[in-house]
Parts: sequence; C-alpha cells; structure tokens
Amino acid sequence: IDLLHYLLFFPNDTLFILHHLATLYVFFTCRFIVHHGSFALLVLLILAEITSFCQNVRSLAGYRKADLPVAGKVFDLMSLPFFAFYTIVRGIIGPLFVYKMGVFYINQMAGDSIPVWAWVSWMIVIVTAILVSIVWVFDHWIDWFTQ
Repeated sequence: IDLLHYLLFFPNDTLFILHHLATLYVFFTCRFIVHHGSFALLVLLILAEITSFCQNVRSLAGYRKADLPVAGKVFDLMSLPFFAFYTIVRGIIGPLFVYKMGVFYINQMAGDSIPVWAWVSWMIVIVTAILVSIVWVFDHWIDWFTQ
C-alpha cells in the first residue's frame, strides 16, 4: 500500500519507491521461487513495520504543519521519540538480526534449501536498505540537533 501511495502521490520519491520494489523482489523470490527463508524475512518486516506507525504520523503531520498548527505540535512532539525508537529498531536491533542471518547463510545452515544466489541477493538488498535507513535517521538527528 505504501508503494502504491507513493507511486500515485509522490512519484518523484525514487528512493522510497526503489526501496519498496527491492523489498518486493526479496519477498517474491522467497515465496514464489525459493519457497524458503520466510522466517528471517518476516522478522525483518516486523522490525521495519513497528516503526511505520510513528513514521507515518510524523510524516503526515510534517506535510500539514504549515497550514494546521496542531499538526506542527504533533510533528514536534513526535520527532524525538520517533528518532530514538527508529534508531534502536532499525539502527541496532535490525542490523544485529541481519548479522545473525548472514552468519546463518554463510555457514550453510540452510543447507541446499536456499540457493546461494538468493540469499546473497537478499543480503545485498537488506544491508543496503539498513544502511540507507541509518543514513536517513542520522540526517534527521542532525537536523533535529541543529534546530
């Protein structure tokens, strides 16, 4: 739904759109081609989605803060807790889980059930997404501290 929303209303937000297309690639190959690997991917999805509600509220408030004073207050109130929560989940817990996932695959603990091409491509997509998330929140922390 996020991808469709951005394609319709924010078609120039290529980073967000590419992120969701890459996520679809990982889930599509897991479900329909490899038929394995869903547990780790679902854990990562849960870790990503638990920050989404706060992110969506803050983003929507940010879009309306210029014309709606209460939106500005919500935006300001949500920023610090959201950045802290996002940093913990996507900057610490997520990378630790991905590290364990990488060790699992590198040590061939999945056996032959997940081809090397699949888990390597998943790890590239996931690590890239995590790095982009860390850069994104770091940039927002800098903005927050300088204001």
